[in-house]
Amino acid sequence: MHAPSEYNGVDALDWLLDSDPVVCWQALRDLADASGAIVAAERARVSRVGLGAAILARQEPDGAWRRSDGPAWLSTLFTMLLLRATGVDRAEPAVESAVSRLEASLWWNNDPSWELRPAELGGNPFFEGEVEPCINGGVLALGAYFGRASQDLARRLLGEQLEDGGWNCDAPPSTRSSFHTTICVLEGLLEYERALGSAPEIAAARRRGEEYLLERALFRRRSTGDVADPAFLELAFPPRYHYDVLRALDYFRAADVRPDPRMSEAVHVIESRRQPDGRWLLDRAYDEALAVPVGEPVGEPSRWNTLRALRVLRWYEDANRT
Repeated sequence: MHAPSEYNGVDALDWLLDSDPVVCWQALRDLADASGAIVAAERARVSRVGLGAAILARQEPDGAWRRSDGPAWLSTLFTMLLLRATGVDRAEPAVESAVSRLEASLWWNNDPSWELRPAELGGNPFFEGEVEPCINGGVLALGAYFGRASQDLARRLLGEQLEDGGWNCDAPPSTRSSFHTTICVLEGLLEYERALGSAPEIAAARRRGEEYLLERALFRRRSTGDVADPAFLELAFPPRYHYDVLRALDYFRAADVRPDPRMSEAVHVIESRRQPDGRWLLDRAYDEALAVPVGEPVGEPSRWNTLRALRVLRWYEDANRT
């Protein structure tokens, strides 16, 4: 175990463990070296208690998650991505029922603009996605995680990879990749590989996408070395489609990539944001599309950011010891 961070004499890990099951079970797995049985028992609570249960309860009869101030596709997609972030077990009956309800009821339809409409109106099945790679990266991740991996959607994303290695929703006409779109697609391809096993063309595409980020030290412009966007250094949860260095590093950790020297500046950013009490604050929350509140105010200590920062630092430090 790593040396604990403490606040008021309390271990920061204990703070994570004394929380909603969505955070607790991941802290047990990633930070506490808990047994498989203990991790599984806590994970089983995700669909029944706290945030995971609230998401499932908020689904409407046609499978959507809606808000009164936005389109159904927006709140449905990003609420489902939050459900994926909870790590809920897809085999739980309530989860399978929710996914099946959405899959059977709502399709992407672009008449007159892209929206989720009743399946009988035609269009694309939900897990086949629409047209923007930033959206489709998330859809691919959802399909793979919840047992509906789409080979056609994965192939479409491979065909949209740009020469510089990344992706961009504005291509064409743009020929330059976007940090935002690239991380969305990389997460989708990684989840797809986890579901179906590694495939040479998927692995090669991910390596090229990862190199796009690494060539830019995860947050700099390749042309000038300047910070590409100050928001990349602000730690957000949930991220929606937005990129930041913690999201990128957590992707590399999840992908079991060996740390690269070009990540060191980004890792230093994470280390520098640790508060004296050993926790990380929530800098931003792109939660305006969610059908349920996450429950963490901006500017206050964040369990989600603390969990992700601690496991990224552990991964990075452990790899550099060997």
